[in-house]
Amino acid sequence: MNKPAFTRTDAEERRRLLIAAATRVLARDGASGASVRAIAQEAKVSPGLVTHHFGGIDALIAATYADVSAAVTAALDAAVAGAGDDPRARLSAYVAASFAPPIADRALLATWVAFWGLVIARDDVARLHDEQYAHFRGGIEGLLADCGVPPAACRRSAIAITALVDGLWLELCLSPEVFDAAEARAIAEAQIAALLDHQAQNTHRSP
Repeated sequence: MNKPAFTRTDAEERRRLLIAAATRVLARDGASGASVRAIAQEAKVSPGLVTHHFGGIDALIAATYADVSAAVTAALDAAVAGAGDDPRARLSAYVAASFAPPIADRALLATWVAFWGLVIARDDVARLHDEQYAHFRGGIEGLLADCGVPPAACRRSAIAITALVDGLWLELCLSPEVFDAAEARAIAEAQIAALLDHQAQNTHRSP
Protein backbone atom coordinates (compact mmCIF):
# COMPACT_ATOMS: atom_id res chain seq x y z
CA MET A 1 0.00 0.00 0.00
CA ASN A 2 1.39 3.39 -0.98
CA LYS A 3 1.93 5.89 1.78
CA PRO A 4 0.44 9.41 1.46
CA ALA A 5 2.71 11.77 -0.44
CA PHE A 6 3.01 14.15 2.49
CA THR A 7 4.96 11.58 4.53
CA ARG A 8 7.84 11.93 2.08
CA THR A 9 8.22 15.66 2.59
CA ASP A 10 10.35 17.28 5.24
CA ALA A 11 9.01 19.35 8.14
CA GLU A 12 9.28 22.70 6.35
CA GLU A 13 7.42 21.42 3.32
CA ARG A 14 4.67 20.11 5.58
CA ARG A 15 4.39 23.50 7.24
CA ARG A 16 4.17 25.13 3.81
CA LEU A 17 1.49 22.66 2.79
CA LEU A 18 -0.59 23.55 5.84
CA ILE A 19 -0.10 27.29 5.42
CA ALA A 20 -1.20 27.07 1.77
CA ALA A 21 -4.27 25.08 2.83
CA ALA A 22 -5.07 27.61 5.55
CA THR A 23 -4.84 30.42 3.00
CA ARG A 24 -7.35 28.68 0.74
CA VAL A 25 -9.73 27.93 3.61
CA LEU A 26 -9.61 31.52 4.86
CA ALA A 27 -10.31 32.83 1.36
CA ARG A 28 -13.19 30.42 0.82
CA ASP A 29 -14.79 30.10 4.25
CA GLY A 30 -13.55 33.08 6.26
CA ALA A 31 -12.07 33.06 9.75
CA SER A 32 -15.08 31.25 11.21
CA GLY A 33 -14.49 28.30 8.89
CA ALA A 34 -10.76 28.01 9.53
CA SER A 35 -10.66 25.07 11.94
CA VAL A 36 -7.97 22.45 12.40
CA ARG A 37 -10.23 19.86 10.80
CA ALA A 38 -11.14 22.04 7.80
CA ILE A 39 -7.52 22.95 7.09
CA ALA A 40 -6.33 19.38 7.52
CA GLN A 41 -9.04 18.21 5.13
CA GLU A 42 -8.03 20.88 2.62
CA ALA A 43 -4.39 19.80 2.88
CA LYS A 44 -5.39 16.10 2.75
CA VAL A 45 -3.56 15.33 5.97
CA SER A 46 -4.59 14.23 9.45
CA PRO A 47 -5.66 16.91 11.98
CA GLY A 48 -2.84 15.72 14.21
CA LEU A 49 -0.31 17.06 11.70
CA VAL A 50 -1.59 20.60 12.30
CA THR A 51 -1.10 20.18 16.02
CA HIS A 52 2.30 18.58 15.54
CA HIS A 53 3.70 21.41 13.40
CA PHE A 54 1.90 24.44 14.84
CA GLY A 55 0.51 23.41 18.22
CA GLY A 56 -2.97 24.54 17.22
CA ILE A 57 -5.08 26.71 14.96
CA ASP A 58 -4.01 30.06 16.44
CA ALA A 59 -0.34 29.58 15.61
CA LEU A 60 -1.21 28.30 12.13
CA ILE A 61 -3.38 31.35 11.41
CA ALA A 62 -0.61 33.66 12.64
CA ALA A 63 1.92 31.88 10.43
CA THR A 64 -0.48 32.16 7.49
CA TYR A 65 -0.89 35.90 8.04
CA ALA A 66 2.88 36.31 8.11
CA ASP A 67 3.24 34.22 4.95
CA VAL A 68 0.63 36.14 2.98
CA SER A 69 2.13 39.45 4.11
CA ALA A 70 5.59 38.28 3.06
CA ALA A 71 4.30 37.35 -0.40
CA VAL A 72 2.80 40.82 -0.85
CA THR A 73 6.02 42.44 0.36
CA ALA A 74 8.08 40.31 -2.03
CA ALA A 75 5.93 41.34 -5.00
CA LEU A 76 6.22 45.03 -4.11
CA ASP A 77 9.96 44.81 -3.49
CA ALA A 78 10.52 43.04 -6.79
CA ALA A 79 8.58 45.71 -8.66
CA VAL A 80 10.56 48.52 -7.02
CA ALA A 81 13.88 46.78 -7.62
CA GLY A 82 13.00 46.28 -11.27
CA ALA A 83 12.26 49.97 -11.79
CA GLY A 84 15.90 51.06 -11.75
CA ASP A 85 17.42 53.92 -9.80
CA ASP A 86 15.03 56.78 -10.57
CA PRO A 87 13.14 57.57 -7.34
CA ARG A 88 9.91 58.60 -9.04
CA ALA A 89 9.92 55.50 -11.23
CA ARG A 90 10.42 53.34 -8.16
CA LEU A 91 7.44 54.96 -6.42
CA SER A 92 5.34 54.45 -9.55
CA ALA A 93 6.40 50.81 -9.72
CA TYR A 94 5.25 50.30 -6.13
CA VAL A 95 1.85 51.74 -7.00
CA ALA A 96 1.50 49.76 -10.23
CA ALA A 97 2.37 46.50 -8.48
CA SER A 98 -0.45 47.09 -6.00
CA PHE A 99 -2.96 46.88 -8.84
CA ALA A 100 -1.46 43.88 -10.65
CA PRO A 101 -1.31 40.16 -9.92
CA PRO A 102 -0.51 38.59 -7.54
CA ILE A 103 -1.67 41.47 -5.32
CA ALA A 104 -4.78 42.51 -7.24
CA ASP A 105 -6.54 39.20 -6.73
CA ARG A 106 -10.00 38.47 -5.32
CA ALA A 107 -8.78 35.40 -3.47
CA LEU A 108 -6.14 37.51 -1.75
CA LEU A 109 -8.81 40.06 -0.87
CA ALA A 110 -10.96 37.32 0.67
CA THR A 111 -7.99 36.16 2.73
CA TRP A 112 -7.29 39.72 3.92
CA VAL A 113 -10.93 40.19 4.89
CA ALA A 114 -10.67 37.12 7.11
CA PHE A 115 -7.51 38.50 8.66
CA TRP A 116 -9.10 41.91 9.25
CA GLY A 117 -11.80 40.26 11.33
CA LEU A 118 -9.12 38.50 13.37
CA VAL A 119 -7.26 41.78 13.95
CA ILE A 120 -10.18 42.87 16.13
CA ALA A 121 -10.58 39.52 17.87
CA ARG A 122 -6.98 38.48 18.49
CA ASP A 123 -4.11 40.46 19.97
CA ASP A 124 -1.44 38.39 18.21
CA VAL A 125 -2.95 39.03 14.79
CA ALA A 126 -3.39 42.71 15.68
CA ARG A 127 0.32 42.92 16.45
CA LEU A 128 1.18 41.25 13.17
CA HIS A 129 -1.11 43.67 11.35
CA ASP A 130 0.52 46.69 13.00
CA GLU A 131 4.00 45.38 12.21
CA GLN A 132 3.17 44.65 8.60
CA TYR A 133 1.48 47.95 7.89
CA ALA A 134 4.32 49.79 9.61
CA HIS A 135 6.63 47.96 7.21
CA PHE A 136 4.52 48.99 4.20
CA ARG A 137 4.41 52.61 5.36
CA GLY A 138 8.13 52.55 6.05
CA GLY A 139 8.79 51.42 2.51
CA ILE A 140 6.70 54.26 1.10
CA GLU A 141 8.37 56.74 3.44
CA GLY A 142 11.73 55.68 2.03
CA LEU A 143 10.50 56.10 -1.53
CA LEU A 144 9.07 59.52 -0.71
CA ALA A 145 12.30 60.62 0.94
CA ASP A 146 14.17 59.58 -2.21
CA CYS A 147 11.73 61.77 -4.17
CA GLY A 148 12.71 64.78 -2.06
CA VAL A 149 9.84 64.87 0.43
CA PRO A 150 11.10 66.41 3.70
CA PRO A 151 11.47 63.96 6.60
CA ALA A 152 8.83 65.82 8.65
CA ALA A 153 6.25 65.25 5.90
CA CYS A 154 7.11 61.65 4.97
CA ARG A 155 5.05 59.92 7.65
CA ARG A 156 1.73 61.63 6.92
CA SER A 157 2.31 61.45 3.19
CA ALA A 158 2.99 57.72 3.45
CA ILE A 159 -0.18 57.21 5.49
CA ALA A 160 -2.16 59.12 2.85
CA ILE A 161 -0.70 57.10 -0.03
CA THR A 162 -1.20 53.82 1.81
CA ALA A 163 -4.85 54.66 2.40
CA LEU A 164 -5.32 55.78 -1.21
CA VAL A 165 -3.72 52.66 -2.69
CA ASP A 166 -5.52 50.33 -0.27
CA GLY A 167 -8.87 51.91 -1.07
CA LEU A 168 -8.37 51.64 -4.80
CA TRP A 169 -7.07 48.08 -4.45
CA LEU A 170 -10.15 47.13 -2.45
CA GLU A 171 -12.56 48.58 -5.00
CA LEU A 172 -10.60 47.10 -7.91
CA CYS A 173 -10.83 43.61 -6.39
CA LEU A 174 -14.49 44.00 -5.41
CA SER A 175 -15.75 45.65 -8.59
CA PRO A 176 -13.34 45.11 -11.50
CA GLU A 177 -16.10 45.98 -13.94
CA VAL A 178 -16.26 49.55 -12.60
CA PHE A 179 -12.64 50.47 -13.32
CA ASP A 180 -9.49 48.60 -14.28
CA ALA A 181 -5.90 48.52 -13.09
CA ALA A 182 -4.84 51.23 -15.54
CA GLU A 183 -7.47 53.60 -14.16
CA ALA A 184 -6.51 52.74 -10.60
CA ARG A 185 -2.89 53.58 -11.39
CA ALA A 186 -3.88 56.83 -13.08
CA ILE A 187 -5.99 57.92 -10.11
CA ALA A 188 -3.22 57.08 -7.65
CA GLU A 189 -0.52 58.71 -9.78
CA ALA A 190 -2.51 61.93 -10.11
CA GLN A 191 -2.93 62.19 -6.36
CA ILE A 192 0.70 61.34 -5.68
CA ALA A 193 1.88 63.89 -8.26
CA ALA A 194 -0.25 66.56 -6.57
CA LEU A 195 1.16 65.59 -3.17
CA LEU A 196 4.76 65.74 -4.43
CA ASP A 197 4.13 69.10 -6.13
CA HIS A 198 2.63 70.45 -2.92
CA GLN A 199 5.61 69.27 -0.88
CA ALA A 200 8.02 70.77 -3.42
CA GLN A 201 6.26 74.13 -3.27
CA ASN A 202 6.33 74.13 0.52
CA THR A 203 10.03 73.29 0.48
CA HIS A 204 10.80 76.15 -1.90
CA ARG A 205 8.81 78.61 0.26
CA SER A 206 10.62 77.58 3.43
CA PRO A 207 13.27 80.08 4.56
